[in-house]
Amino acid sequence: MRRKIQLGQGETERVACVSASAFRGLDTVTGEVWGTEVLAERVGWLTSLVETLCTQVTSAHWNRADLARLASGRDCSGARLPSNAWMAVRTLGWGAVVPAGMYVPDRVRRVAEEQAGRALRSAWWRSEITDAVLATWPAGPDADPLRRTETEWAVLRAACPDGQAVAASVLRSRTRQIAAFQAAQGGRMPVDVCALESAPGGGRQVVLAAADKQLCTLTRCPDDPAHYGMLTVRLPARPDPRTRADWHPTVIRFRLSPTIPLAAALHAPTLRVRGGRLRLDVAFTAAAPTTSRNGHTRAVAFDYGLNTLLTGGTLTLTDGAQPTVLTDGQPVFFLPDGVLAKADRLRILGEHLWAKSAHLQALIDGRAVAGQWPAPPTCAKLAALQAEHAAVSRRRSKLNGQLAKAAARFMVETARAARATVIYLEDLRDMESLGKGRTLNTRLSSSVRGQIVAHTRHQAAAYGIAVVIVPARGTSKYCPRCLSVFRHHAAPDRPKPGWKWATCPNPACGYSADRDVAAWQRIGARGLTHQHTTVLDRSSGTYVIRRTVKELDQPVRHTSHPGTARSSGPAQPRAVADRTKAGPTRNRPVPRQRRRVPAPPATPVAQSAAAGPGEKRPAGRMPQWPRRHPQWRGRRQAPHTMSTPTRHQPRGARLGAGFHLNAHATPVTSRARPSMPPRSFSQDRSRADNPAPPRKT
Repeated sequence: MRRKIQLGQGETERVACVSASAFRGLDTVTGEVWGTEVLAERVGWLTSLVETLCTQVTSAHWNRADLARLASGRDCSGARLPSNAWMAVRTLGWGAVVPAGMYVPDRVRRVAEEQAGRALRSAWWRSEITDAVLATWPAGPDADPLRRTETEWAVLRAACPDGQAVAASVLRSRTRQIAAFQAAQGGRMPVDVCALESAPGGGRQVVLAAADKQLCTLTRCPDDPAHYGMLTVRLPARPDPRTRADWHPTVIRFRLSPTIPLAAALHAPTLRVRGGRLRLDVAFTAAAPTTSRNGHTRAVAFDYGLNTLLTGGTLTLTDGAQPTVLTDGQPVFFLPDGVLAKADRLRILGEHLWAKSAHLQALIDGRAVAGQWPAPPTCAKLAALQAEHAAVSRRRSKLNGQLAKAAARFMVETARAARATVIYLEDLRDMESLGKGRTLNTRLSSSVRGQIVAHTRHQAAAYGIAVVIVPARGTSKYCPRCLSVFRHHAAPDRPKPGWKWATCPNPACGYSADRDVAAWQRIGARGLTHQHTTVLDRSSGTYVIRRTVKELDQPVRHTSHPGTARSSGPAQPRAVADRTKAGPTRNRPVPRQRRRVPAPPATPVAQSAAAGPGEKRPAGRMPQWPRRHPQWRGRRQAPHTMSTPTRHQPRGARLGAGFHLNAHATPVTSRARPSMPPRSFSQDRSRADNPAPPRKT
């Protein structure tokens, strides 16, 4: 396994992970070829052994003293602990003990100790947060820990290590956990995180990164190194191996993901058994352009929404003594209305199945309390409902993952087309779905903002594009042109209070736009003007702007024509024709509403029957075959969800027709941007290394 790659100037190492499936294995001792079921069974035996040893270590040292010792990085004599978790565990004398009568290689014990050490190290941060919440718990019978005052929140953050970087949602979640423990224990408060939570396990996986070549080796297939890999690992031949002969080297051949470059270095994978199949999480290291936290002059910014998931655009920071933020004001949209409607239908189905399962479980529990055996048909029906609910949950998770990847791809391709070096997103970690109504709370809880940020960071890193999180406070409140407080309305032609449309009350400005369109301009301007305050969040590995300075906020200057930059003077409004209705509407012939055929001549039969004079043109439209299939869905696809937009009408978007037919986005074009060099984007997009993205996501 090659772990190092050669880097060029301006390049850095990019570590990523992909998932692969293995369907066959070759036992090198017996020469037997295993199928999917046997291979999953053998790996399951190995996983059970590792899980047992890992739980043994975590359960024995799940106390505050041992957690503090491991987190300090020093042993009892004051010597520094190794960086590897398994070596630190053995240095402290916490090694796993193999059960009597069984033989487990030392490398397998090393894997279990590595997983236990990682779990114990990660628990120390939760322990510090829990201690801070307990130390600042409000006193008094009427005190509500979730409704702290500003002073109490400041005291809590001061008690946390690096409290200003901790999201408020983390503090609220830990507070709810402690309150639930207090209610369950009759008012007794937990001592620390060890009393609040149970000891963690190994996660039902085998992390081979802690092993060496004596346990596993990973290489590319000699006949096809670009598409296949070969993993050789020692697996037990029985659930309880007794001797060394019970561990057989097994060759597992699997297909590599096309996203892995041929020059990438492969690392030892992590083995998991999911759904009766062996899954391998293959990590690899490849060269990628270096990202920068500051020094950006061109950026794209995006604002999250409900009806429109992403709304964004491009901004440019000019040079000079007084830098100015310019934008053409042309937004781009990502509209997965059909996907959100399908997710809503699956959510309703899952809630219905869960309610029926809970009812049957209550019936079974009632019979058990009465000393009666549960009815077999009831148990069978409960098992079927639980299996169906699990399948619906998997479908929802898969759909959310596809939506997050598609949204991230749209943002990255938009940044590449605009030749931007940074993507600015708003920080919505602290937003909670409380007090906003049943429907809106549900939609906010079902959003996948965290997955979108993670996938955007992963895809943008391959092109050297930085992803920076910007504070969201005030981005929809102030006008991007003059920083005046907006007036929000329901629609541009409905002046009653609402939240969708924003109008600037400043008569010198008069800016009126969609709420999300104004928000992405404020997000991008805030990111460009505060880029010197960008820091790297060590917990998530994301660039973050944690505080904003009011004096640094400046208005965004709109250019009059896309592709030309203006350095001074206010933005000129676009000339709009006067459409005021001053009189009756003139009758105009409606095209294609009447048949373009000559009038039929009068017939003697019609005149004699007093059916009226002839020579009249028949009214009505020409008969046409229906253009829509009866099974196609209409615009409104589910209750309590938005309809498909008219500008991006799906073509053949019927129920279950496919992801790409239900998600729509503004085409990523090579239109000119403010203050750009004369060279057009069409020349860059004609290159082979920068292909044009598809129209539909």
